Amino acid sequence: MRLDKFVCKSTELTKAEAIKVIHSGGVSVNDDIITNEATQVHENNTVLLNDVKLKARDFRYILMHKPAGTICSNIDEVYPSLFKYIEVDNVSELHIAGRLDADTTGMVLVTDDGRWSFNITTPTKECRKVYRVGLSRNISDDVAEKFKNGIQLQGEKKLTRPAILEVIDSKEVLLTITEGKFHQVKRMFAAVGNRVVSLHREAIGEVTLDIPVGQWRYLTDSEMKSFGK
Repeated sequence: MRLDKFVCKSTELTKAEAIKVIHSGGVSVNDDIITNEATQVHENNTVLLNDVKLKARDFRYILMHKPAGTICSNIDEVYPSLFKYIEVDNVSELHIAGRLDADTTGMVLVTDDGRWSFNITTPTKECRKVYRVGLSRNISDDVAEKFKNGIQLQGEKKLTRPAILEVIDSKEVLLTITEGKFHQVKRMFAAVGNRVVSLHREAIGEVTLDIPVGQWRYLTDSEMKSFGK
């Protein structure tokens, strides 16, 4: 964790205030005065602010059922931020591990632990995301094989990673992917001549969505650790 973030997470200082006190020489790490706010701090380091030992607040791991018409951003834009539904302290410290479009509903994971969210979002970790997809046209018989082998998305150099398609009915499917390219699900179906009309994320990793729309809850310890914590 960056030193300025550690100071913020251990105090009520803003980022600007934390940087100012670091530059002034008020923060030491393992008895060395550190004036570079980008210095990495680890769990076993001793960090002092004006000779007072700092302890970062515990990380938080939250499951949210995202409503349509909200955005995965910390601030309101054209659509309101989904963070308005999450009533916790220091909400500005949180970020979303794998964003959804404004019109997409379903499961998002929210945390202030960057290393944990990396295990969810980086493709090499192969964390599965399951989407229920409504389509404008009947699904073709050959799409499952195409997705399994990887397809070429417009503007991409590499094929998509292997994906699993389960047909529910002619215009509704479950799609499991292990990466998260920009608008990936919509672009995958566009590449095979279909159009997504509804999109809902039902699961991430071993965790499934189990709360009503607009609600949130903390992950259990076992759920949190299932992502490699």
